[in-house]
Amino acid sequence: QVQFVESGGGLVQPGGSLRLSCAASGSIFRLLVMAWYRQVPGKQRELVASITAGNTRTYQDYVKGRFTISRDNAKNTIYLQMNNLEPEDTAVYYCNRHPGPLNWGQGTQVTVSS
Repeated sequence: QVQFVESGGGLVQPGGSLRLSCAASGSIFRLLVMAWYRQVPGKQRELVASITAGNTRTYQDYVKGRFTISRDNAKNTIYLQMNNLEPEDTAVYYCNRHPGPLNWGQGTQVTVSS
């Protein structure tokens, strides 16, 4: 069973940057399409970005040019570099397989506020 542990969130001012990390257990990690999702209270969890085993990346339009997803299979870890953050990016961020997410981790809170 693959498990995910997200970290790197925090409070940042608009225009600031954060780098999120997601450590995964399990030897099959390198085969998985992985993604970052986010959720705000009262709304459904939404896909932000995904990355295939071959490093093909896709992004939602509202983060294109600002966020970069990457992975390090040797470390069973994926990352989300977030630049030029906006208040609308405030959410709990999660990583998981895509599609067909497995058990969800605790997520990491990102708050963008002045």
